[in-house]
Amino acid sequence: MTLVGWLQISLTLLAVLLAIKPLGLYMSHVFAGERTLLSPVLNPVERAFYAVAGIDKSREQNWISYAFGVLLFSTAGFLVLYGILRLQDILPLNPQGFAGVAPDLAFNTAVSFITNTNWQSYGGETTMSHFSQMAGLTVQNFLSAATGMAIAVALSRAFVRSNMTTLGNFWVDMTRATLYVLLPLAVIVALLFIALGMPQTLDGSFTATTLEGAKQIISTGPVASQEAIKQLGTNGGGFFNVNAAHPFENPNAFSNYLGVFSMLVVSSAMVYAFGQIAGHRRQAWALLSAMAILLIIGIGAVYWAETSGNPILTQLGVDSLQGNMEGKEIRFGQAGTALYAAVTTGLSNGGVNAMHASLTPLGGLIPMFLIQLGEVLPGGVGSGLYGMVIFAILTVFVAGLMVGRTPEFLGKKIESREMKFAMLAVLVLPLAILGFTAISAILPVGLAGLLNKGPHGLSEILYAYSSAAGNNGSAFAGLTANSIWYNTTLGIAMLLGRFAYIVPVLAIAGSLVGKQKIPASAGTFPTDGPLFVGLLIGIIIILGGLQYFPALALGPIVEHFLMLSGQTF
Repeated sequence: MTLVGWLQISLTLLAVLLAIKPLGLYMSHVFAGERTLLSPVLNPVERAFYAVAGIDKSREQNWISYAFGVLLFSTAGFLVLYGILRLQDILPLNPQGFAGVAPDLAFNTAVSFITNTNWQSYGGETTMSHFSQMAGLTVQNFLSAATGMAIAVALSRAFVRSNMTTLGNFWVDMTRATLYVLLPLAVIVALLFIALGMPQTLDGSFTATTLEGAKQIISTGPVASQEAIKQLGTNGGGFFNVNAAHPFENPNAFSNYLGVFSMLVVSSAMVYAFGQIAGHRRQAWALLSAMAILLIIGIGAVYWAETSGNPILTQLGVDSLQGNMEGKEIRFGQAGTALYAAVTTGLSNGGVNAMHASLTPLGGLIPMFLIQLGEVLPGGVGSGLYGMVIFAILTVFVAGLMVGRTPEFLGKKIESREMKFAMLAVLVLPLAILGFTAISAILPVGLAGLLNKGPHGLSEILYAYSSAAGNNGSAFAGLTANSIWYNTTLGIAMLLGRFAYIVPVLAIAGSLVGKQKIPASAGTFPTDGPLFVGLLIGIIIILGGLQYFPALALGPIVEHFLMLSGQTF
C-alpha cells in the first residue's frame, strides 16, 4: 500500500461525500412533487406520460397495490426483454448478424436485468445486437434502478405519515426517478465518458492493423450510453465481456474514478433523501456512517491483500514488492482495482475492472463477503437503503431487548409484525445462496461448469449464487455459467433476492404507515449517535455475514493457507 494509492481512494470518496447533500435534497424535492430546476422542461413530459398511461398521479396506493404495481411492471419488463433477446436476429440494428439468444440464456438475462442484477452468462460483443443492448438492456438499466428507488421512497414515507394506509403511487415514483434523476445524470456522465475516449457509435466493428501487420476485427457500439446508466443505476452489466477492464468500456484512470463516483453517488444520496423525507437528517448521516465504515474497511482489506503479494508467484521469480498484479489492468493499479472491487460489491453494481478470481484468496473473500452482508454499503440505488433500514429495525429491536422497552425507530414502534417481515427478508439471501451452492457443489451438472477444483472451485460457485441472490451481478470468473443448470438456478436466485425481499419491505412500510408517530422520550434509544452506529455495524456483520462463515472457511480461507504454504489450488 502507498500514500499515493490512499490519496487516490480518498479523493474519490471525498467527491462522493460533497455530492451527497445537494443531490439528496434534489431527490427529496423530486419525490415530493415539488418544483426543481428541471421542472419547466420535464413537467410537460411527465404529464404526457401519465396521460398516455392513464395514471392519476393524485391517487395513492396501499402497500398491497404498490407491491402489485412493482410485480406487474417487472413482469411486463421481463416479457418484453425476453422477446427482444429471442427475436434479435429479425429485429433492426444488428450489424454483426447475431442470432436470437437461446431460451435459457434469454431467461437468465431478462431476469437479470429486470432485477437490477445484470449478471451476464454471455459475452456482450459476441452475443447481443445493438438493438438488444439499447432497447433491451439499457432501458431496463433505467427502469430496474427506478423501481428500487421508488420502493425506498415508499418506505421513507411510512416513517413520516401517521394513521394512514397509503405509501404514494408506484407509477409516479418510478416515473420521477427515471425522468428527473437517472436520465439527466446519465446524459451528463455519458458525455463525460465520450470525452474520455469511450465509443458511442452504431457501427458494429472496425478493422485494425496490429504492430505485427496482422488484421484484427474490433467490436464497438453504443458503449458510453450504456456505461453511464450501468454505473449510476448500480446495474453493472457491461457492453463487453470483460466489463470495465475493457479499454473501450474504461479507457483510463479518469474514467475509472468517474465510474466509481457514479456508482456511489446516487445510492449514497438516496440515504440523505430518506432522512430529508422522514424529517430526520441526523438519522441519514448515522446510516451513511455505518455504510462508510464497513466499505472503507473492505477497500483497505482488498488493497492490503493485493499489495502483500502471492508467495506462489514469488517462488516463480516475480518480485514480491510488486504485489499481486495477476488479472489486473496496469493503468488502474492495485489502488484503483481495490477501490473498484470493494465499491462494486458493497453496492449492487457488479461491474469489474479486474478479474476477481485472480485476486489473492483474502482479496477475493472481501468482495464476496461484502455481497453477503446484504448489499447495503450503500447497496443498489434504493435497494441498499431499504436493506439498511431493515438492519436498523433489527438493531433497535435488539437494543429494546437489552433495556426492556418496546423498540422504536424514527418515532414508530417496532412490534412483532414488523419483526416477522424483517426476518423473512433477511433469511431470503442465505436460503438462496447457501441452498443453491450446496446443491451445485454435489451435482455433476453443477461441477461440470468449474474451471478449478478444491476450495477455489467452491468459491466460484459460492460467489456466483452470492452475486445472483444479492442482485450484484459480478462474477468470480472461471465458472462456465452459460448452461441450462446455471442459467435457470441463478435466475431463480435473482428473483428470490429481488422480489422475496421487496414484498416484506413494503409490508413493513404498510404496517408502519398506519401507526401513530410518537415523540421521543427519556427512554427512547437514540438512533443517530455513535452507539447506534456501532450496534448497527455489529448486527450487519452477525446477521448478514457470520451465517456464511462455514462456507467461506471451506473456500477462500482454506485457499489462503494453501497459498501461504506455497501450494497451488
